[in-house]
Amino acid sequence: MFVLVNLKAYDCDPVAVAAAAADVAEETGARIAVAPQAARLGAVAATGVETWAQHVSPVAHGSHTGSTHADAVATTGAVGTLLNHSEKRLKLADIDAGLDAADAANLETVVCANNPDQIAAATALGPDAVAVEPPELIGGDESVATADPDIVRDAVDAAGEVDGDVDVFCGAGIATGEDVAAARDLGADGVLLASGVALADDPEAVLRDLVDPL
Repeated sequence: MFVLVNLKAYDCDPVAVAAAAADVAEETGARIAVAPQAARLGAVAATGVETWAQHVSPVAHGSHTGSTHADAVATTGAVGTLLNHSEKRLKLADIDAGLDAADAANLETVVCANNPDQIAAATALGPDAVAVEPPELIGGDESVATADPDIVRDAVDAAGEVDGDVDVFCGAGIATGEDVAAARDLGADGVLLASGVALADDPEAVLRDLVDPL
């Protein structure tokens, strides 16, 4: 199981969270990654934690002011990127172009989607993984793995029918080790979470709880 912590634009110390994640990953052998704001990618990568970008722009080198270029992300030490998060939606063509940009920079990719039908469409584009995240559950108190287990099962099935080599993650409301275990039991290969770690008083304790069932 892969645990990817998206720090979004929360008011937290990304380096402290990353250091805690690096310690827990080293001690437990769990795969944990942290996705900070683009400006903090280098500082987070310096902690030794697996570092991901929250987004890369679907652009080549050139006149693209304000874009997050995949090569720049990779140069900071990041090894992967999210695409099409529900808070950063892209057109299908831009997801495809973003995947090409990430692939050219040797970045691993996770494409987010709202439901199993979108998961199937995203899988057909050939990312390393897809993640199902019902928007209504993001940031809530209820995990998608327990509130709507069928959507996780159906997402796993939908991706498998298109390409069995693409991993399936689930997000939205993941906050505890029980949530991670439930996602695993439903067939997910990993989880995405954010506020449960980023806004925790003790991120390291939360991370240890998250990976304990693994």
